[in-house]
Amino acid sequence: MLECIQWGENEGPTPYQLEVLGQLRTRRRLAIRSPHGSGKTALAAWVVLWFALTRDATGRGDWKAVTTASAWRQLTHYLWPEIHKWARRLCWEKLGRERFDQRTELLGLMCKLRHGEAFAAASDKPDLIEGAHADRLLYVFDEAKAIPPATWDAAEGALASGNCYALAISTPGEPQGRFYDIHSRKPGYDDWWVRHVTLEECIAAGRVSREWADQRKVQWGDGSAVYQNRVLGEFASSEEEGIIPLAWVEAANKRWYALEDSGEWGEFKRAGVDVARSGSNMTVFALRYGNAIKELRRHSKEDTMETAGRAAAILKSLGGEAYVDVIGIGAGVVDRLREQKLAGIPFNASEGTDLKDRAGILGFTNQRSAGWWTLREMLDPASGEDIALPPADLLTGDLTAPHWRVMSGGRIQVESKDEIQKRIGRSTDDGDAVMMAFAQLAEEIRPNMRPLY
Repeated sequence: MLECIQWGENEGPTPYQLEVLGQLRTRRRLAIRSPHGSGKTALAAWVVLWFALTRDATGRGDWKAVTTASAWRQLTHYLWPEIHKWARRLCWEKLGRERFDQRTELLGLMCKLRHGEAFAAASDKPDLIEGAHADRLLYVFDEAKAIPPATWDAAEGALASGNCYALAISTPGEPQGRFYDIHSRKPGYDDWWVRHVTLEECIAAGRVSREWADQRKVQWGDGSAVYQNRVLGEFASSEEEGIIPLAWVEAANKRWYALEDSGEWGEFKRAGVDVARSGSNMTVFALRYGNAIKELRRHSKEDTMETAGRAAAILKSLGGEAYVDVIGIGAGVVDRLREQKLAGIPFNASEGTDLKDRAGILGFTNQRSAGWWTLREMLDPASGEDIALPPADLLTGDLTAPHWRVMSGGRIQVESKDEIQKRIGRSTDDGDAVMMAFAQLAEEIRPNMRPLY
């Protein structure tokens, strides 16, 4: 196909684009993440034209190429104009056919040939995706990071056939969603060939200038999520207000794997207990040994006494203490633990605190903000704390989700659990349990084991 394109001076596919094109023919399911400006859209356009022209030329059965994206604008303003652009540069004599008829074949968002068609489909209408049936199929998922799960599921039935191809391309976003699941090698997605095109590859290929990348580092900061996403092609929380960078979590995951291999977890210290309030929320126990969360235990739809019983069993067998979220029904859990002379410590997220950050400069609006900031400081590679966290996708998403800001008076405020749930559509139960497992409380709270009522 590439031999049939009229290339301009200093043009041509990059090494990583050639690698992707070669892999598509044999691996069939490809997911590519890369920095902004790497040439993803051109690659997708070449794939659509290759599939349409080669399948139509054989005349053996029908074919369809479905293009979808997280936003309709990506299709109308970028992908399909790119398809038209490269169609104008095809060497038709090498292809052995006449150029596309602009009135009947290559239309605005459709290429309709004798035996099949390529077309755009909105990602919020999975029925259109599911309704694509043909002997040979191609799916292109553009800006795949935000395509809804229902759209991926709708395509999955067709992908099960032996004559179907899929290309998912995107700059990364938050560490959640199907595109992230594929790239993180979540169980069930190992049939996808994944590729991270790096910034250095893009610079070497002349697609991105080092000056541009360096300027963005100054503008955004190399630890910001926007820099991680757009310049490095890495998954990170979608806004700069994310309190914990993804890279810090991944480093903690590597330390957890090392501890699992050695079995040297250290002494049990504390259970962070996030008690479910209602609905789909989970009660989560984060069990901390030394500076490691050895495991997360999740339970649903349990009453106060069941949760208290689980906490008591942990403390009786392992010792240590339990920090329990007492907003909602958690207060009853702490009272029951205290009745049994066990170390149930109340963690009231909305309560005020005199704690300061490690520099002794910034205060906090409440205990929740102080707890999350403590976790951030301990995960900071410069701290030397070497926290180890289990490599659980849900936990990773929880830890990178919360946003923060500095309020008047130099106090840090981390957004509430309810605010996060409204924004991302779920409760950060795992993250809050881990936060409490590492939280600090004013010392007067600990020895004064008074009843809460």
